[in-house]
Amino acid sequence: MPEEVISVGVFADKRKAASPWIDHTWGVAAVVIGMPEAPRMTLIEKQAGFERYYAGSASLLLASGETGNYRDNLTSGAPKLWAVLREDPEDGELEVLLVTADPSEGESYAETECNIVEMVPMIPEIAALVADFVDRFHVEREFYKRKRDKVDFSQGGRRPPRD
Repeated sequence: MPEEVISVGVFADKRKAASPWIDHTWGVAAVVIGMPEAPRMTLIEKQAGFERYYAGSASLLLASGETGNYRDNLTSGAPKLWAVLREDPEDGELEVLLVTADPSEGESYAETECNIVEMVPMIPEIAALVADFVDRFHVEREFYKRKRDKVDFSQGGRRPPRD
C-alpha cells in the first residue's frame, strides 16, 4: 500500500483562561510545511494573556487506502488539517501526537479528554501535495452493503444454528 510522508511544523497558542478552574487554554495556530530549525516549545511571540509557541514537528502520513477521505476534504471548499496535541501534566509543555488530512482519523482522537484536537486550514502548499497524492493513488471503490442473516421469529428471534 503506497504511502508518503510530509514533514510539518505545528504552532500553538496559549491563552489566559476566563475560567476560575484553569489558568490557560491551548489552541493550534497553524500547521506549516517543513520543520522549523527551532527546538520544541520555543516561544515565538508574547503579549498580555497570549503566547505563541513552536509546538514541534510531525509527519503527515498519506496512505493510499484513505484517498477518498482526502479527496472529500479537499473538495469541501475549505480543506483542513487535524492537529492532535497533548499537554504534559508535569511541566505543561505540549507534545505533537499527530497531524492528519483524514477527517475521520482526526475526529477519532477527540474521543479522549487528554487530547487537544484542533482543525486548522490546510495551507495551499500542503493541499497541492495531498491533491497530487490523491490523483496518483485514488481508486474508486464500489459501495458494498452487508446483508444480515435471516432470523426465525418463530424461535424467539434466535438465529438458526450454523452447520
